[in-house]
Amino acid sequence: MRCLLLAVGRCRDPALGTLIERYRGRLPWPVEIREIEAKAVEPARRRAEEGRAILAAVAPDVPLVALDERGTLLSSRAFAERLGSWREEGRRTIAFAIGGPDGLDPAVRERADLVLALGRLTLPHELARLVLVEQLYRAHSILAGHPYHRE
Repeated sequence: MRCLLLAVGRCRDPALGTLIERYRGRLPWPVEIREIEAKAVEPARRRAEEGRAILAAVAPDVPLVALDERGTLLSSRAFAERLGSWREEGRRTIAFAIGGPDGLDPAVRERADLVLALGRLTLPHELARLVLVEQLYRAHSILAGHPYHRE
């Protein structure tokens, strides 16, 4: 399974970048991170431009998970099971979208197969990347029966 992480903005914090790479390196699933940049200055236009770029990067048959604090709260095990079910359906790629300071465009939320909250707190996009990549690693360990995840 391949993971495509579409993230608005750049990861400018080297410490967070190092941690993200540490979890990416542990995962047997390839995780491609594409950074989305918009040129518009006005927030609504920028968010729409970001949304178009995210949607253009996701093929119609690829499940899309939109990260949003208003989304569904899942346990790590339930998240792993969702990924596992997509894998069992033969889905080779799963895409994840992380919005910028103005959130995700409504069109991305509408297209999403799952709108997922990492918690009810609003996280900086760089920290959301780290939490997501760690949860992908945790999901892999759960599906593989590895003891990394303890309940």
